[in-house]
Amino acid sequence: MMSLDDFKKDHKTKFLAEEYERLLKEETDLRALTESDPDMKTLAEEDLKMLEKRKSDAWEQMENILSPKDEDDGNGPSDLIMEIRAGAGGEEAALFAADLAVMYQGYAVSKGWSFRKIDESVSEHGGYKEGVFEIKGDGVWKELQYEMGVHRVQRIPDTEKNGRIHTSTASVAVMPVFKKTTIEINPADIEMEYTHSGGAGGQNVNKVETAVRLIYKPTGLAIRCQSERSQLQNREKAMLLLVSKLQALKDEEESKKYAADRKNQIGTGDRSEKIRTYNTLQDRVTDHRIKQSWHNLEKILAGNIGPIIQSLKEVSEGGEVGTEDEE
Repeated sequence: MMSLDDFKKDHKTKFLAEEYERLLKEETDLRALTESDPDMKTLAEEDLKMLEKRKSDAWEQMENILSPKDEDDGNGPSDLIMEIRAGAGGEEAALFAADLAVMYQGYAVSKGWSFRKIDESVSEHGGYKEGVFEIKGDGVWKELQYEMGVHRVQRIPDTEKNGRIHTSTASVAVMPVFKKTTIEINPADIEMEYTHSGGAGGQNVNKVETAVRLIYKPTGLAIRCQSERSQLQNREKAMLLLVSKLQALKDEEESKKYAADRKNQIGTGDRSEKIRTYNTLQDRVTDHRIKQSWHNLEKILAGNIGPIIQSLKEVSEGGEVGTEDEE
């Protein structure tokens, strides 16, 4: 069984271990107060129960984070973070980013995966300037690893009076969440901020500062998480997301170094690489890397991307592919 010192030594659980220590001290001080002032005993009972619950939750989270999990089953990690950001095209790009989020959520539901929103920045008309999602399920990485890159849409926006076709883009980043990683983080390099969570959830959401914003000072990388109900859980999720981002950036740098030797893989994994076009007038989706197209765009944007993903997997496993093919 792992000790508190073991949890403090691991960068993935260090913050939780420090929180556990703080709760432990708070509990000790409160018990000492009740012993010196018996009248306080009844008043403190509820607080002591709450502290015990929070301690138990923190310990369980630390054990879950460091519990051994099989990631070498051929399907890769069963947990990933997906970021979808609006690119060129203003409000239309934000709306397209939201369409992509709906598409991936629909596919996740069809596969029996969980799809949860971690954070979002919403545009004026309800699109996504940025959306961050956690997707969990068997084979999730093997299925979605080739979705990283720039997605392009060609369509007539609802606000377009002259019927002109607009081209907009959104970028997708897919980052596996590994339980074991080579990334080391110095706690002194992290700055934490706490804010009120937004969105649905009742009055409690805006009363307590549960949302966490984490800043990694060496790079200025900022992570925000508001998906969980407690500040502690959001801190844990933010740390996992930071580790995943840093690992993804490291992997991307490595892939660029050896891109010339990776002809049997799909693209370079660069998030700036244009990978797919969604053309509404032609009712067609084209993946430029494998030079294949599919029709019934409405169904695809609802989540029916299985045939596209299957083609990408087959080409990746079977031979050489291109990178981009301009239309």
